[in-house]
Amino acid sequence: MINRYTTLKFLFSITLLILSSGLSVWLFIFEKYFYLSISICIVLYSIHRLLREYKNSIRKISFMFNAIECDDYSFKFSERTRNIDEGTMNASLNRIKDVITSARERAIEREKYYELIINRVRSGIITINDNGNVYLVNNEAMHLFGLKVFTHVNQLRLIEPKLPNVFKEISPQERRVVSFNNERGEISLVLNASEMVLDGKKLKIVSINDINNDLDEKEIESWLKLIRVLTHEIMNSLAPITSLSQTLLEISIDNDSDITKGLETINYTSKSLVEFVESYSKFTRIQNPIKEPFEIRPMIESTAKLVCGSDVELVIDINPGDIMVYADENLITQVLLNIVKNGAQAISDNEIKRIEVNSYIEQDESVVVKVTNNGLAIPKDIVTNIFMPFYTTKESGTGIGLSISRQIMHLHRGEVRLTENRNGCVTFSLIFT
Repeated sequence: MINRYTTLKFLFSITLLILSSGLSVWLFIFEKYFYLSISICIVLYSIHRLLREYKNSIRKISFMFNAIECDDYSFKFSERTRNIDEGTMNASLNRIKDVITSARERAIEREKYYELIINRVRSGIITINDNGNVYLVNNEAMHLFGLKVFTHVNQLRLIEPKLPNVFKEISPQERRVVSFNNERGEISLVLNASEMVLDGKKLKIVSINDINNDLDEKEIESWLKLIRVLTHEIMNSLAPITSLSQTLLEISIDNDSDITKGLETINYTSKSLVEFVESYSKFTRIQNPIKEPFEIRPMIESTAKLVCGSDVELVIDINPGDIMVYADENLITQVLLNIVKNGAQAISDNEIKRIEVNSYIEQDESVVVKVTNNGLAIPKDIVTNIFMPFYTTKESGTGIGLSISRQIMHLHRGEVRLTENRNGCVTFSLIFT
């Protein structure tokens, strides 16, 4: 009904303009100047009426698009007006705004959805243009480089001078490996690049993976499988030997015979082997962490003082003093106990024995605990094997302390690394991400 009324009103204005124009021409020909002036006024009124409606519509449309361009969707045109045409126009503009707003909200939801997926990926992802400006970066990439804000690849020069050029020069489908050292030790990254065009701009997408972490995970998984198989087979073989030797000893009459002594030796050796194998099986039976937030200062102080005797100078520096981590306190205590104990044993021959435990928060909000001793540097041929199960340089060692520590930190999505190794300064770092 409203649309029909609007159409009739528009046709009436056009008809009035045509008739008044024709009448004006006729009056001018017959020199009826008085009536001609009235007719001309009617023509001007008709033109003014049409132009007013046109300009009013153009003004509203222009206002709407300017507001949308500035991301302002708070406007709303009044639909209750005396002029039915204007009300209809306002309702149409409001409807257009609602359609655009709905599409914008759906786009924002999709963007958040994709951002959540990207941030859950365990590979770093960085999108840059030809000038090195960063368009997108996920949390894993920020963590790998220890940055809070990342807007241009030149910021990586502070980490490693050659990194910016690597990102700028890497070609699509190319794979590069780059290594550098920081406070976490040696970092080896593998970069893979691809290319796309977005909004007419060429963008380069670079994925980043920490080789050390990938190798550690695969190595741990392989060792777990191997140890499970070995402990199962060894225990199956030892169990009957231990049981039979114990039974034969119980029924043996002559306790001084060679047979009895041999049985005792077999029984003692088999029991020792069982205990030895069970110590390794602990590596595969680490309980899943029960994570809770806790303050690390009491844990560090109690653990370090428990291990370090009165002959060891212990220095503890925690900044800020109320650092908290979200982890299993019992398991982390076991890790710290192993690291501090190894450090104390490494300086047993030094005249001046000193252990420092430092903790701080990095830029990416990860928590670092460093344990430093003033012993001799670990030989290079040993460094590559210190986290390997079964490997030990101690006469009575089992070789699982550092392996269990690495496994526990792995379960916490963290790391344990040898970050400094020189005479007088050997540092192991626990990193909680």
